[in-house]
Amino acid sequence: MSENQQGQLIDKVIKIRRCAAVVKGGRRFSFTAMVVVGDGQSKVGWGYGKANEVPPSVEKAVKDGTRNMVPVHLEKTTIPHTVKGRFGAAQVVLVPASPGTGVIAGAAVRAVCEACGIRDILTKSYGSTNPINLVKATMDALAQLRSMSEVERLRGVSLS
Repeated sequence: MSENQQGQLIDKVIKIRRCAAVVKGGRRFSFTAMVVVGDGQSKVGWGYGKANEVPPSVEKAVKDGTRNMVPVHLEKTTIPHTVKGRFGAAQVVLVPASPGTGVIAGAAVRAVCEACGIRDILTKSYGSTNPINLVKATMDALAQLRSMSEVERLRGVSLS
């Protein structure tokens, strides 16, 4: 986890992959990086970068992640309701937790939750354990969150 000076963004490297292309002189390596970027106050995004070295690929991923940040509805330190997200074979269930619980999650899901500013949450992942797909499934779940007032407005009813 590192803190950037412009706007205090939190970026966490999820996965770095190495690819080898066989050329006449041997193998030529390139690297891809998956990074989660958040402001710690209900905005989060993920980015993917490719380059011939690791640091430039991480920089590209951070730049991509800051461009693709989305707002997330939070209630104090947790989420408003239980939600399921999926991407490919990866499924993630996010459950709100009482204050003091902490972030109960695997590495990939934890990175997204902490970058978003969630302090108390219970999670469970099913299916694929691929960290890239887990991040995308978690982002899908967070995108489905709605506040109570927003649900009332969308349904045209009063919930009490």
